[in-house]
Amino acid sequence: MSPVTGSSSSPVAAGTPRDRGLGPRTAAVLVFGSSAAVLVVEIVALRLLAPYLGLTLETSTMVIGIALTAIAAGSWLGGRIADQVNPRRLIGPSLGVSGAAVALTPAVLRTTAEWAPVVLLLIAALTILVPGALLSAVTPIVTKLRLTDLAETGTVVGRLSGVGTVGAIVGTVLTGFVLIARLPVSGILIGLGTLLVVGSALVEWRTRGWSSTPALALAVVAGGLATTVAPGGCDTETRYHCARVVTDPDRAGGRTLVLDGVRHSYVDVDDPTHLQFAYVRAIASVVDAAFPEGEPLAAHHLGGGGLTFPRYLAATRPGTRSLVSEIDGGVVRIDRDRLGLGQEGGIGVRVEDGRLGLRRLETGSRDLVVGDAFGGVSVPWHLTTVEAMTDVRRVLKEDGLYVANLIDHGGLAFARAEVATLGKTFEHVAVVGKPSDIGLDPTAPSEGGNLVVLASDRPVDLRATQAALDARQNGWRITAGADLTSWIGDARLLTDDHAPVDQLLQPYSADQPSADRRR
Repeated sequence: MSPVTGSSSSPVAAGTPRDRGLGPRTAAVLVFGSSAAVLVVEIVALRLLAPYLGLTLETSTMVIGIALTAIAAGSWLGGRIADQVNPRRLIGPSLGVSGAAVALTPAVLRTTAEWAPVVLLLIAALTILVPGALLSAVTPIVTKLRLTDLAETGTVVGRLSGVGTVGAIVGTVLTGFVLIARLPVSGILIGLGTLLVVGSALVEWRTRGWSSTPALALAVVAGGLATTVAPGGCDTETRYHCARVVTDPDRAGGRTLVLDGVRHSYVDVDDPTHLQFAYVRAIASVVDAAFPEGEPLAAHHLGGGGLTFPRYLAATRPGTRSLVSEIDGGVVRIDRDRLGLGQEGGIGVRVEDGRLGLRRLETGSRDLVVGDAFGGVSVPWHLTTVEAMTDVRRVLKEDGLYVANLIDHGGLAFARAEVATLGKTFEHVAVVGKPSDIGLDPTAPSEGGNLVVLASDRPVDLRATQAALDARQNGWRITAGADLTSWIGDARLLTDDHAPVDQLLQPYSADQPSADRRR
């Protein structure tokens, strides 16, 4: 029996090269880049899917879950295969095939969404799983190449794990703060695919010659060409939306702002008093009934879209000062460049989150606050809570009015919860909508869609509001008091601690009438 020596190092096999042809810097670059690429794909996938699945908590959770599955599967399989096959033969194909898949993703997803929506979820999962797993396999493969001395196992594994984590952080920050703000999502993915194929070519050149890299490069080129003709294109990709402006063929000045495939605003650039969407006419009726005709107002708007209602106030109430909190600076640029917004009319726009914008307003400084901010098909949850509504009440004058657009379907669970929340905050609350949706026509089934809720500490003039609604002939009714209490039922209040808006809200489906999203 041989004695145990005091050596601190024990080679795996005599004569094995120390780094097996892969230096520490090259290893770090490969792990860093592949880890960053996984997060870029994950974040951009959310943007690609938003026009078809909505930008909801469920969509975000699904994409994150798929990405984590890809990371887990790639790490496990990559390590296992690296024990059975020469690892140097695996890195190039992993990068190259993932690059080709990433470059083809925009065209594949958009074409599937338009032509075969039934399999969209499956295809979406594959476009994240395949490149995510291949890229995640790079770390265990590289680790295998670097593990030449058991005495340095902890150092090598820890270093590469740390490098991979830093790469993921950089990929996340770079995508969220830089890439999406400056580049279309299709450009981001095609560019990333190109970088991955170039990386594959360099690895293949150093280890096995060019091999299949030219074919993968052709796949990237095909992805770029396919993206130019795939459906679902945008006029502009803003930080938050795929945006288009559609001209109304029946009205010379009519323009519809479409964000992520959903109509958010209709603007008549020649006639700001023309209100196309039914819910905007309802908001105008509520405001016209609440304040003397032509009286200028100090108004704040949570969400801007095409700024239809601020323009209406400027045209019908000269001297009105409207301040708008719109989180998407790209939408504001579209308002100015494509929808005729000038410096006149007393309309000021801040690119900011609506909740933070409320905090900047002085107490008792507004006659009117209009809530019409949407992320996908739902109001951002932090603008629905008791705490948010308390801040709205703070900025309103004693006789001020809060009016908001809500969208819900099915059992209207979210709409009921939001109205209950407003009832906790304000003395007087009323709801405007189609009679079947607000409990005034029990013989007709509820269809859902847009509802308008109004709240104030002064009594709501129900007769004047109904008269204003009737004058616009949209068939909407107003309800308050005992009827509204019965409609609300046992709906739970929404608070900063618990506001499951995405779970309460039932989204639009193909067999339901469409709802307008914004102004």
